[in-house]
Amino acid sequence: MSAQPVAPLRRSRPRPAWHVASVVETRPETPTAARLILDVPTWPGSDAGSHVDLRLTAPDGYQASRSYSIASSTPAGRVVLAIDELPDGEVSPFLVRELRPGDKLELHGPLGAFFVWRPGESRRPVQLIGGGSGVVPLYAMAAAHGAGDDPSPFRLLYSVRTPADVFFADELAALAGQAFGLDLVYTREAPDGWPDAAGRLTRETLAARTIPAEQRPSVYVCGSTGFVEAVASWLQDLGHSATDIHTERYGGL
Repeated sequence: MSAQPVAPLRRSRPRPAWHVASVVETRPETPTAARLILDVPTWPGSDAGSHVDLRLTAPDGYQASRSYSIASSTPAGRVVLAIDELPDGEVSPFLVRELRPGDKLELHGPLGAFFVWRPGESRRPVQLIGGGSGVVPLYAMAAAHGAGDDPSPFRLLYSVRTPADVFFADELAALAGQAFGLDLVYTREAPDGWPDAAGRLTRETLAARTIPAEQRPSVYVCGSTGFVEAVASWLQDLGHSATDIHTERYGGL
């Protein structure tokens, strides 16, 4: 009797719950965004691509909550967020400009099951496509891929306005190599000596710089609603199955 391949075990997903987080550190991520490092003693860990609902409570009792992708994965007790400020927003300006170490936040999570990636569950190639701050959950996937020594081919196509607007620039550069392909498209200003002129992502660029449909990659797309809808449509035009395309949109204030 021949031995049968053993499928990787699926670990159970943590149940969402409310948690109290203490701000450990805040630092600029881009000119308009901040990275928040939070200590959450009751945090059970999370899969790459998960998100949380973050709730603020004013002294008069008024509450506001928004959803944010998690830039970290797995480790219990620690959550990393990277939040872009929207000038007319109600929550993001406070988080980016006013939050200080020692401040408390309420988090509900981890949330999300469709838009997650776990090392060891599949050998299929993975194509990540991000626009602006939509790269945050995709970075968590890339970091988990690197930390887990997962053999799946990984590639990220990242559309961003200028070099200064790249989230996790140093970390992505460190990950880039044979196991992780990194392609940047600058829409407004490209670095000196960059081989491509600045301009919006096009269907032709998408076709040239992503894993082709015949290799059946799992594709994760995150960004603004217009970006995600355009990219998802182009992917299907290029032969990717709709069931292989995972999408997530941002837009909270």
